[in-house]
Amino acid sequence: MRWLLLIVSCWLAALARADIVVGFGVNKPPYVFEQGRAGLEYDIVMASFAAVGVSAQPYFAPQGRLHALLGNRLIDVITTTSEQSGIEAYYSDVYIVYQNYAITLSDRHLDIHTIDDLSRYSVTAFQRASTNLGPQFRAAVAKSPQYTEQAKQVTRDILLFAGRVDVAVADRRIFDYFRQEIGSLVDIRQAVTYHAIFPPTPYRAAFRDEALRDSFNRGLATIRRNGSYDEIQRRYAGY
Repeated sequence: MRWLLLIVSCWLAALARADIVVGFGVNKPPYVFEQGRAGLEYDIVMASFAAVGVSAQPYFAPQGRLHALLGNRLIDVITTTSEQSGIEAYYSDVYIVYQNYAITLSDRHLDIHTIDDLSRYSVTAFQRASTNLGPQFRAAVAKSPQYTEQAKQVTRDILLFAGRVDVAVADRRIFDYFRQEIGSLVDIRQAVTYHAIFPPTPYRAAFRDEALRDSFNRGLATIRRNGSYDEIQRRYAGY
């Protein structure tokens, strides 16, 4: 990990043209379109910085790496996190909310009504789900016969439709987007069931600088007040 952090720190130094470097998770449409540098979450974060005159350069990496970079003070801010991350940082106001589901193949008729029920099944989730989804989820998957976290969100769709796992834990919009991308790999015509066992998951940005966090919060409040936030939401309403 040390050599990787050194390489990344050199790369980040090349981004000094911007005021700050903002870490986003790897491609997870419709929240982050990595190649297009767009997305519901991406646009909200960048608009919040722009509203207070801060020039932000995006950096895309798996969540585990982003948290390591922030913990080592090699990046200014990371997105899609919370105080439960375990990283000492200054956390912003909530800027976006995900809605996760336990997703199964309908013809399996799996009996899932609570988070605790996941302990009986093999489960795949997004990276750092065991932290972000809280202690009840963490305890349940600790008893699971097989639990994995995927840095690439598309992998969960593939594993589920291929019958390699019983349950995929995902935000529904992310799961549905990638489902349309993998038709040549697995049978996506299979019906799925969305088990609504999770409360909404609010996310914050984590900063190494308190003043920058405060600036972001002011920018977020500004775009909420002037209608820009709602306009961004409408832009991605079709997903």
